[in-house]
Parts: sequence; structure tokens; C-alpha cells
Amino acid sequence: ETLKVTGTPAEIVDKAWIGNFAGELFSSQGHLGAAVAGSNDGLYNKPIMRVEGACASGGLAFASAIESIQAGCDINLVVGAEVQTTASARTGGDYLARASDYKRQRGIDDFVFPAMFARRTKNCMEKMGVQVQDLAKLSVKAYDNANKNPLAHMHFVQMTMDQACSSSDKNPAFLGNAELNPFLRVSDCSQVSDGGAGLVVVSEEGLKKLGKTEADAIELIGIGHATGNLFVDADPLSMPTTAFAAQNCYEMANISPSDVNIAEVHDCFTITEILMMDALKLAQSGSTGLDMVRNGETTLEGRIPVNTGGGLVAFGHPVGATGIKQVLEIYRQMKGLCGDYQVSKILNVGITANMGGDDKTAVVGLFCNH
Repeated sequence: ETLKVTGTPAEIVDKAWIGNFAGELFSSQGHLGAAVAGSNDGLYNKPIMRVEGACASGGLAFASAIESIQAGCDINLVVGAEVQTTASARTGGDYLARASDYKRQRGIDDFVFPAMFARRTKNCMEKMGVQVQDLAKLSVKAYDNANKNPLAHMHFVQMTMDQACSSSDKNPAFLGNAELNPFLRVSDCSQVSDGGAGLVVVSEEGLKKLGKTEADAIELIGIGHATGNLFVDADPLSMPTTAFAAQNCYEMANISPSDVNIAEVHDCFTITEILMMDALKLAQSGSTGLDMVRNGETTLEGRIPVNTGGGLVAFGHPVGATGIKQVLEIYRQMKGLCGDYQVSKILNVGITANMGGDDKTAVVGLFCNH
């Protein structure tokens, strides 16, 4: 589908990558590079590989394709995919916990990552002043955007402030860990989604080979990739790995955070969106990501719309595809292709931030429109 939509003959693709986290666990299938080759006869005998970095697998696949362009390739295919509905919630939670320091952290709860981010929420409430209403506002924004996006997992599901602010049968606080249980509800969580995404990454020469112009593309102007220590707990109040990748990205692009018009950030949980905005320095001087939420700056009509298609919370989170989908969302917004959730203002610069684990792998990209 990616090749068809972009008008790219498979035969002229130089290399390809697939981002995937847990195919062996959810689908009993590894060796996914060969699966990509099997999807189109024109890809047979091409150099194709699978990339894994937990929830940043898609971002890493994209970063690998960029390095290949820098090394001299002209046309690269990048896809990401994940199937997660083949297992029960608890079994799936155990599979996803492999992105943590499994031996050390598995016992925190049956649902390891929700518990780890509930711990972040607890700390942010106690030390940063985050309120339940702030997180509910983010959840409602995500669902409202998803309601406008026909591709979103939660397209037909409504979320109100009252629902998101309180625990109920429909919005339970589900953690077994008694200390952390009050700090996370279903409405705060990304979706366990099946899905895929794909894009074509080209050099200027590759663009010519496809018969395209700059107006058909967006330009990557900066990219940052950083990795933290799996065996040490993250600072619950910040995302230093993402911040490091972002700083490198801004320096490569030679722009400042104030130049950014639109963002796609890794909101695996509502608290993460606030911490991501801080890591990317998107707030105005003297303000924070929390202030941005309270001031309505991240809505479709706001100063910097964030996660316009619903984000991970409501668009969904097919793990290996998410980092690629983020780039596609920036492209679609910049080219006016988002229909009911299209941002009305002119978009010159966009940023993406894809994270794996508890801020252990981060890929940040900056893009400009022509």
C-alpha cells in the first residue's frame, strides 16, 4: 500500500526496514525482513532488516533509513507493524514488560508499564502540582481528535471530563499495586492496537527518480537518537533521554523550539505527554508542559497542536508502527490531508518524539514543509 500510494516501484527501492517489537511473542513470528520481501515480488533480494527498540522500534527503523540515505542510497522503504490482540490483557502485559528490566521490574504489577507510569504520575502530582483534571483534559483532547480521525482506534468512542476524572466500571483504576492504583485509569492509557504504517524516504536524487517535486514531500532537517541505561530507574519527573535526543536534533537543524508549529509526541500515558513537551522544550519561556495543557495550547486550534490525530491514547499504539505513523501525521498535516482534524494555520516546522521503554530509547525528528 505504501508503494502504491507514493507511486514507488518496488524494483527501484534500494533498502527497506521494518520496525517491530514483539512479533515472536504475539504472533510466533520473527524474521520479519523476509516477510517484507514476501509482500511484493519487486522487493525480492533487496537488503531488508527488522529493527527492534521496544516502542521506539518504528523511530529506529526511520533513523536507520535516514543513515542509509546519508550513505548514498536514494530510495528507502520504511514500514512498521505490530499485532497485540492475540493474547489476553495480562499475558500481553507480560510480553510488553520485556521492554523493562524484566528481572528487576516484573514484580511491580501484572501490568508493568502502566505501574511504572503511575509512579511517574504520583511523583508529578506530589512534586509538580499535576492534578487529575490536567490528565483528564489530555485524555479528552486525545479522544476528541480521534473522533475526527477515521483511522483512529477510538474513532467511535467518546470521552468526557467527568468520565476521565473518576474511576468507574467503564474507566477502572486497574492496577493491583495498592500504592500506585489511584494514579492511573484506563482513560490515561494508550490503546493495545493492531496496525501498520509505511513511508518512503528519499534523497533529492530519489525524489527526481520518482518524478516528484519538493512540494510532494517534507524535508527532514534534524534527527536525534539517544539511549539510556535499562538497569537504572528513570527520573520520574523528567525524560532526560528524550531531552538529549531533542537537543541534538535542534542543533542539527539549527533552529529553536520556538520555531515548532506542530508536534507528535509519545503519549503512552497521559502524564507522558506533559513530560515529553518539557523534554522538547515546547513551552514558552517561564512556562512548562503542564502550563501548555492548562492554557489549551496543544489543541487543534492552539499555539502548538500536539497529537492531532489522537496520539497513542486514542489513535492507538501498534508498537512497531508508532514512530513511523508520527512522521506520517506530520506529513499529512503539512500537506492538508487530515480532513476533519486538519490544523487550519500554516505549518512550517514539525517535530516527532518516539520513545522506547521508560525513556530508555528516544528518536526525535524535525521536519519542514515546502
